[in-house]
Formats: sequence, C-alpha cells, structure tokens
Amino acid sequence: MEYTYPDKTVQNLLIVAITPYFLEKGNVWFEENLQKILAARKTQPFFQDNVIFLEVGQTYPLTQLLRRIDELGYEKVFQVQDLGEFAHRGGIVEIFPINTSHPIQIEFKGNTIEYIHAIAGKSYTEGEEQKIKEILKKRLKSQRIFSDLKGLKPGDYVVHLDHGVARFAGIAASLHTEYQIPNTTYYELEYAAGDKLFVPVGLERKLSRYVGFAEPHISRLGSLLWQKTKKRIWEEVEKMAKQLLELYAKREVTMRPPYLATNEIGEKVTATFPYQETPDQTKALEDIKHDVSGTRPMDRIVCGDVGFGKTEIALRTMVMAVENGYQTALLAPTTILAYQHFQNFQSRLKNLPFRIALLSRLQSKKEQRQILSQIENGQIDMVIGTHRLLSSDVKFRNLGLLVIDDEQRFGVKQKEKLREMRASLDVLSLSATPIPRTLYMALSSLKNISLIYTPPAGRMPVQIAVAQRKEKTIKQAIETELKRSGQIYYLHNRIGTIEEVKKYLEKIVPSATIGIAHARMKEKTLIRIVDEFREKKFDMLVATTIIENGLDLPNVNTLIADDATKLGLAQAYQIRGRIGRGAKTAYAYFLYGARKLGEKVKLRLDALKEAGELGSGYRIAMRDLEIRGAGNILGREQSGSVNAVGLNLYCQMLSEAVEKLKPSDQKV
Repeated sequence: MEYTYPDKTVQNLLIVAITPYFLEKGNVWFEENLQKILAARKTQPFFQDNVIFLEVGQTYPLTQLLRRIDELGYEKVFQVQDLGEFAHRGGIVEIFPINTSHPIQIEFKGNTIEYIHAIAGKSYTEGEEQKIKEILKKRLKSQRIFSDLKGLKPGDYVVHLDHGVARFAGIAASLHTEYQIPNTTYYELEYAAGDKLFVPVGLERKLSRYVGFAEPHISRLGSLLWQKTKKRIWEEVEKMAKQLLELYAKREVTMRPPYLATNEIGEKVTATFPYQETPDQTKALEDIKHDVSGTRPMDRIVCGDVGFGKTEIALRTMVMAVENGYQTALLAPTTILAYQHFQNFQSRLKNLPFRIALLSRLQSKKEQRQILSQIENGQIDMVIGTHRLLSSDVKFRNLGLLVIDDEQRFGVKQKEKLREMRASLDVLSLSATPIPRTLYMALSSLKNISLIYTPPAGRMPVQIAVAQRKEKTIKQAIETELKRSGQIYYLHNRIGTIEEVKKYLEKIVPSATIGIAHARMKEKTLIRIVDEFREKKFDMLVATTIIENGLDLPNVNTLIADDATKLGLAQAYQIRGRIGRGAKTAYAYFLYGARKLGEKVKLRLDALKEAGELGSGYRIAMRDLEIRGAGNILGREQSGSVNAVGLNLYCQMLSEAVEKLKPSDQKV
C-alpha cells in the first residue's frame, strides 16, 4: 500500500453497492463493463438498486445522495482512508468506492454537482485490495441480519411512503391481472377497509418496516389523511430540527483551547486495561481524540450493549481531560451505579496522581461539605456522583468534561440543567441501548455518535434455556454453578414475596448461602450487600430487576429468572447481559409457570430462546432495544409523531429537515 496524489478531475463517477456480487469484481472489470452496467440500470432492478452514476452538471439533492450512499453499504467516517468509506463536510462528499483505485471528492453548488475528482489517498496492491474486500464481506454478512425487510412475516406492519401504514400479507406470485409484470413476485399489503396494494419485489424502495412504540393506525388507500399526517409530522420535525440546530449553533461559537496530546499517563492507564481493546472501542477513542483536538466543545454519544466497554472509554476520556488541566465529572442515575464507577476508577487509577471523589447520599452531610469545598478549590480531579452533582451548591473551579451515564433515566429538570451545561462543556454520553441506523444517519451531522457493537475478545455467547418452572430445573442450575465455584443471580421481581423465595431456595439447595437485594432497601444496605456478593461472601443473590443496571461481577455466570412472562424482550436481553463477563460459559434460565400462556407471551419466549445467537430472536431483541434507544434520544414527547409514520420515515424526514434548515455556510 502506498499514498498516491492523482488530483485528477473527471466528468462522471460510478459508485456500486457493497454486495457480494460486486466485491468479487476487480477495478478493471468495472472499466471494461461500464456501458453494460449503465444499460442494465435502465431495465434490471438489481442494478437500479445497487448502482449510482453521477455526472458533472447533474442535479442531485445532497441529502438524497448521502442516503443512497448509506443504502449502498458505505460507512460514514471523519476522513476517508479505506475502501467502503465516505465522509460529508458541507457541500463536499468524499467517498472511496469499491470499484475505484482512489478516493473521490464530489463538490456541490446547491443541489448541482460542480466537480468530481480523484484525491490523494491510499492505493492498494491487488492482494491488499482483496484483504480489504474480505473485511467488507464479513461486515456485510453481519449487517445482512439487520436489513430492513428481511425476515418480514405476514402480519408485520410496513410503511409505504405514498400510501401509509399497512399490514404485510405475504409474497404474491401472481396477481391474475393484465397489469402484472412478467416473472415478478409482489409484496402484498393490506390497508383499511379491505384495500390492497401490490409492490413488485425489487422495486420496494418506498417500502420500509414499521418501527414504533405502539400498535399503528392502518391507513386507507386513496385517503387524504396520510398526506395530512405527513404534513403535520413534517412541521413537528422541522421544529425539532430548529432546536437541534440552535444548540449546535451555540456550541459552534463556544471556543476552548484544543487538548494537547499528553500521552504519558494515558499510556499507563491503557497498559492497566486487562482486556484487548475491540475495534469499536479503538474507533470510539479515535473519534473522541478528534473531537477534543479541535477548539469547539465535544458532544458525543457512545452507544453499545451492556458489558461492551463503554466505561473504559469514559475513564480514558476523563484522564485526557485531567491531563489537560480540567476537572471532570461523571453523572450516574443511581447510587449503586455511581458507587460501582467510583470503585472501578479507584482500582484502575490507584497508582496514578489523580484525586477522585464520590458525591451521593452515601456520604454524611459533613463528608459532602468537605468534598464540595475540595471541588471548588480544584483539589478534586474527578468526581463521580448522582444527580446531586447538579445541585446549585456544587461549584467547580475548572470543570471541562461531563460524562453522563444513561441520560434518559434522569428527570425533566435534571435534563434541562444538562442542556444548559452542554453549550459550554465537553460532554460524553453513554447509552446502554443501541440506536437504529436510520436515526444515526439523521442525527450524524449534528450529534457525534460512536457505535460499539463488537463484544470483547474471548466473550462466549450466553447459553439460554426457556423452560417451565420446576424445582428440579432450578436445583440443577444452582448446583451446576456451585460446582465450578461460581455465583448466581436469581431474579424474582416481587418485593412482597422475595423473603419466601429465599427460604424456598435455602430449602432445596441447603449448601447455598443466599442474599437479597431490592429497590426499597436503604442505599447503604444495598451497597453493603452488593459488596459482600462481589467478595463472594455468599453464593446467590435473589434480586428484583435492580440488577438490570450497574452490576458488573465476572464470577456471576448463571441467571435464573423465575417468571420470564413478566419481562419485556429488551429488558430480558439486557438482564442477560449481566452474566457472561468472564472466561466461563454463562447460562440464563428464563422460566415460566404452569398456566396457559397467551400468544404474545409465547412469541416472546420463542424469541428469547434464539436471543443468544444472531438469529431472529436476536433481531427482535435488537429491534426492541433500538425502539427504546430511539425514545431515549428523541424524547418521550416525540413518541406520538414516531408512531404515526414509523421510526424509519420519521428519521428520513428529520434528516431532510436538518439539511434544509442548515445555514448556507454550513452546507458549502
């Protein structure tokens, strides 16, 4: 691999999708077959869907081009370096198509393409290019699981851009009508009042899976209501886009000195990390370094699954800020989570010159006054706490970075305070719920988002069993874990009967020592119990869903949920993430009672069975989680609008509204 400097202006550009078919071809094939490809675009759906052809002077809305490039499978980055990447700055799009030997820059004037030219960048030998394409094939394979209409089942809801929300009835092979396209199958859509619409497979660009927070209202074909709904949502989306742009504008005029690359202590912290960094963690850290090396405050969200290493990213970012002379604060939604972060930071930074404090209800009034004085005098470098940190008596000498863990779990007043702080501080938000790709694309020009989807190296998939609740099953699961000196979570989500359950478990497994944890306990008592469990003073913790957030205990590798019918799929999936954090194989038992199960509960339990692997259960769990993640970022007040048109169309409208309302100096 070497760097080349072509700077060659061209009149047109072919961009092909990252598909197995095109990844098999070399650059010469595309040059030799250009005219055939362009001819095929006119008649063949595959080429219509998977090829873009651009020419200088052509009118092509920039937002539409960015959406098409994303649909073709290209990854959005800060700076284009490798095949399959693209970047967007104002009216300039840079892309490294898989069918060219150099990155390409496309310059727009308004919605007209003014220049297309090859730019300086990496060029690859044939072998290097093949390696990159193999990586892209693997990425494509993992993304295929999440493709929008794949796995669509009769009864699922879909949205047609022009006609509204419908119920998918299945694939129709024949329409028995003169209007049928020869050798074509159709998506059969059912609308209100028995109306039907048939969309040819391969021409479904206006069709997307409905994703929402509740059951949708089915549209009537030909009714003006859908057009009125879209108009209303567009007005609401424009209002939201204005608010986002106002916050963005405030941050744009706020300046601070760029962080210096002081790596000495940072390298020591990295050296104490007991795991191998995942590619997503590395990318997130690079993104953050890029943010803080500029003069404008950072506002970045790091989204990822539980146990995928978001806290490590927060710790290293806080170290960077302290090295640059700033105080830092980490805000957690619960005392137990703040305490766990505090313990983790103390452990990782114990031999380094950092002063760390915990501020929550665990401290006495006297201790709190002392900590507040030290914060104001600059004697504390890092403070970790609950919403207590947002109180008016907390005054920092030089606060530079605020890390927010699970922002969606804070109240309205607290969020308002955070909004005020955002305009002048570097802010890093951690979210345990992933967000949909469509929302990521819609917000990516205003909010910097890093996605962590890669599990840590050596992480074994959790083995999941869904079964009827029987004493034999429970006893065997507990004894199997005890034989390998492990510990167990027993999830019983009813505080009123939790003591009875403890006595029952002591009776069937007398050798097990058992503790209890639930939300009505005093916080100091709860912390003591969690500490004792961490120190292996007892074998099993009988707890409510309080274990869903904040507990990170690598020796706990069996989870027994005694009534899985009361758990939502996303909640069950996240609780499952509390085990399997060490080198041992972990086991999750989701149990249900003997009574007859409803159809929805059956479907949820079936999905849970498959949730350990990348199958349909995983896909459903991810969709459930993404809906939760979208709600967290957009806010509850947007849920009605999202329900009306579906999340995918909502995000598309938001993206277009942001681009439309951007000041012209941000577009060019």
